[in-house]
Amino acid sequence: MTKTAHVVRLGAEDEANTVIVFNANWNNTIMPLSSYLSTFPALGDRVYLHPSCQVIGDVKIGSESSVWCNAVLRGDVNRIVIGQGTNIQDLTMGHVSHKTAENPNGSPLIVGDYVTVGHSVILHGCTIGHECLIGMGSIIMDDAVIRDRVMIGAGSLISPGKVLESGMLYMGRPAKAVRKLTAEEVTYLRYSAEHYMRVKDHYLHNMKSLPESTAWPPLTRRNSTAPR
Repeated sequence: MTKTAHVVRLGAEDEANTVIVFNANWNNTIMPLSSYLSTFPALGDRVYLHPSCQVIGDVKIGSESSVWCNAVLRGDVNRIVIGQGTNIQDLTMGHVSHKTAENPNGSPLIVGDYVTVGHSVILHGCTIGHECLIGMGSIIMDDAVIRDRVMIGAGSLISPGKVLESGMLYMGRPAKAVRKLTAEEVTYLRYSAEHYMRVKDHYLHNMKSLPESTAWPPLTRRNSTAPR
C-alpha cells in the first residue's frame, strides 16, 4: 500500500469505503471517509472528524478544521472546499449542484477559513468567506455569497444568488441586513473558530490515548453500487 500525504484508499480486497489515515500525530485509524467514482476526500493536518459524520467524494478540508456528530459533506456531483480552522457542527448538511449547459461550473460549496457553522445548518452550493458565523438551523442556498466577517442569526434563510456584505448581521426568512457588527462581535467571530480548534484538539488527544484496537471503530458500510 502506498501512502499519500494523509489519506489512502484501501485495496480492492478490503471493505469498500473504509480508509486508513496516516498522520504523524495518530496511529493508523479508521475514519468516516467515502469515495465517489474517482474522487476521494483530502484532509489537512490535525483535522478532526467525529466517527458519526460522513465525508464523501471530492471534499478538501483544511488544517485544524473539524466536522462534528452526524454532519454530512457530500461532494459527489461537484466539489466541496472547507478552509483551515473551520468547524462544521452537529447535523449540518453540505451539498452541491451539478454542472449543466446553462451553468457549466455548477454550484460547488466553498467555505473559508475560521468559519463557525452552527448545528443543523444546510449549506447548498454556496460560497462563505473567512471568519463568518452561521447560526443554528440556517439555510444557505445555491450561488449565495457570504462575504468575510458576516454573522447570520439562527434560523435564517439566504435565498439563491443573494450576496451578503462584509461586517454585517443578517437575520430572518428571507434574511435581511439588521445592522453593522460591533467591534466585539467581529472579534468573537475568530474567537468562536479558535474555541472549536481547542475543543477538537481535546478529542484528538483522547483518541491518541485509546488503545489502537479501540480508536475510531470501523463503521459498517455497504459496497458501492454507483455506476462507473
